[in-house]
Amino acid sequence: MALDDSEPAGDPPSDKDDAPGRAGRVTIRQVASMAGVSVATASKALNERGSMMPQTRERVQAAARALNFRPNAMARALVSQRSFTLGLLTNDTYGRFTLPVAAGLSEAMVDRGVSVFLCAIEDDPERARVNLDAMQEKCVDGLVLAGKRVDRALPLDLSGLSLPVVHVYSARPPGGIGFEPDDEAGAALAVAHLAGLGRRRIAHVTGPVGFAAVPMREAGWRRALAEAGLSPFGEPLSGEWSEDFGFRAAGLLFGPETGPERPDAVFCGNDQIARGLMDALALMGVGVPDDVAVVGFDNWEIFAQATRPALTSVDMALKEVGRQAGLTILDMIDGKRVEPGTRRLPCRLVVRRSCGGAGG
Repeated sequence: MALDDSEPAGDPPSDKDDAPGRAGRVTIRQVASMAGVSVATASKALNERGSMMPQTRERVQAAARALNFRPNAMARALVSQRSFTLGLLTNDTYGRFTLPVAAGLSEAMVDRGVSVFLCAIEDDPERARVNLDAMQEKCVDGLVLAGKRVDRALPLDLSGLSLPVVHVYSARPPGGIGFEPDDEAGAALAVAHLAGLGRRRIAHVTGPVGFAAVPMREAGWRRALAEAGLSPFGEPLSGEWSEDFGFRAAGLLFGPETGPERPDAVFCGNDQIARGLMDALALMGVGVPDDVAVVGFDNWEIFAQATRPALTSVDMALKEVGRQAGLTILDMIDGKRVEPGTRRLPCRLVVRRSCGGAGG
């Protein structure tokens, strides 16, 4: 069937507010006039609906950008039977993981005229229920549930919920759709970088064994070592996700009782551990990166950039995780088939002075 720029009678435009009385508001009629199309064609082009030549759709969208056109939300909702809103519920009240996810989600939504409502529910099931009810009363089109660890679900009862749901950095139910960073591949990326620098005795200091991220990051450490033809430098040291544990771990690896064989690199399970370890190394007179290279995980910039020297770290690309989750939930809202399962997105390594790179 050929693409057609014409509109059948009765197809309603997305913006009913075309009266000239509201001073300063650009209307869809002005967009249509500038693009040289009908109002109905402009409506379809702006709402990504209908069949038309790609250049026609682009011409309309370019006109809308040039005029700074803002669609009438109520009119769009009436026409499409959608609210053009998403709910974002999180128990990560500190925002360490959720804020970059929310930034990526909002970035994916802004050009599509979709707003995001954020509610912090902590780990309180009653508060979670109240906020979920509020989201449903607002008639959100879908929900993104964002957590603070990949192996724990938010305290929400989703039974009977008819909305599309995507889980981000949290456990998903069977048949659910989830997004998270690829911890194992990110760890392997860090250790491969250290091996590429000529480091041969690469130790691993990590968090509590009860976290799913810990064995995944350890697996990446072991895989990269094997691929480089290296043996692990002892077994991983496991403790709290804290600077204090990193400080104590330095004594276990570099203290006087450790003997002459010491690591020439340490891959840490998070940035707090890495910073504590580097503070201890400075007091012990062990040079970073000359004597030992250090890499963290998370790329929490408040830690990584303030560490001296600045810390090389694995960035979990949480903003991209949020963006991809947003695009997927839009597909679900549009009725497209989305396969269940967890999508693990690539991490990237941000190289700084702690292993010889530039910056800090």
